[in-house]
Amino acid sequence: MTENVWRRWPSREALSGAGVHRARYALTLASRVLAVGILLVATFKDSDLHGWGVAAAVLGVLACGFGVWGFTRTTLDHRLLPSLGLLALLFAVAVVAHGVGLGTPALVLWCVCGVIAMERLPLLAALPATCAALGAYAAVHHDGLLPTVATTGGIALAGYVLRLDAEARGTTQRLLTQERAARAAEAESAALAERARIAREIHDVLAHSLSAQLVHLEAARLLIEGGGEKDQVLDRVVAARRMAREGLAETRQALSALRGELSPLEEFLSELVAESDGADVTVTGERQPLSAEVSQAVRRVAQEALTNVRKHAPGAKVRIRMEYGRHEVTLHVRDSGAPPGEFTHTGAGYGLLGMRERAELLGGSLEAGPYEEGFVVTLKVPV
Repeated sequence: MTENVWRRWPSREALSGAGVHRARYALTLASRVLAVGILLVATFKDSDLHGWGVAAAVLGVLACGFGVWGFTRTTLDHRLLPSLGLLALLFAVAVVAHGVGLGTPALVLWCVCGVIAMERLPLLAALPATCAALGAYAAVHHDGLLPTVATTGGIALAGYVLRLDAEARGTTQRLLTQERAARAAEAESAALAERARIAREIHDVLAHSLSAQLVHLEAARLLIEGGGEKDQVLDRVVAARRMAREGLAETRQALSALRGELSPLEEFLSELVAESDGADVTVTGERQPLSAEVSQAVRRVAQEALTNVRKHAPGAKVRIRMEYGRHEVTLHVRDSGAPPGEFTHTGAGYGLLGMRERAELLGGSLEAGPYEEGFVVTLKVPV
């Protein structure tokens, strides 16, 4: 772990300056340009450079600009050897400047080398480079031991503070990127879940209705081709029309559910039993708002259970009990069984498998089976 800390580069987000506010960036750039301008004006004004000396000085300034720019690019790409080479170039320019009598620019350039090395290089390379640059500064800057130590220590600390600030900013940028990616994935997951819910609604409504219509219409066609009686054909057509009306009503209800325009659940159950003879509904517990998915699941199970009663036990008494619990809502649909001479139960009923899958997707359960002389369907869904 220690070796990793010493060898690790600052992140690309930290080195690139990503996340720096525009005002801060503009202020930093203006400050640097102003400082460099003042340094150059003071240097050329107070020096005795003429002719080729001025040209060499200008060449040195260009070399420094190229070195700083190249150092920024190579450290951004985490290329150690080119970075050290460019840092050595800056160091050499400072040595030459000091040799020709440009002491102040040389001291400033050594300080810059120490700061940018500490800020942008791995610590294993930054510490020796910073020590070399600040050591050269201390060797030629005769200002007493204590002031020199304080100055070099402050410069090294400033470089390390800039490094910590850049790494904190880079960490923030990575976290923001991860958060955006997580939000995009969450939005995509929500969209897929909504598509799946719409697909289930369409399947539950249209698959049952259209398949039943197809059966009746196919039977009517066969009766017509076989010379069947008019009343038999008419019964099949009327049954298909009834199925179409019921499917249309359920489709409108499903669209209302998708738009969040569902009628109150108690009102829906009352209307449902009003359409069925011998059925009553009881609602117990403290009323509470339900999500569209939970409300629609209760409606579908109640519809399917009553449809199965009409198919498999016509004339049976049906009791629907809705219970609001603290953590779940429960629906019981129980019938008394078919009267003598009528059909009896033949299974769990068409569509109950799909209702069970819907309940399980919501974290609930659906149970269906014989109970005494009749049949009971129990749905439990968490709220």
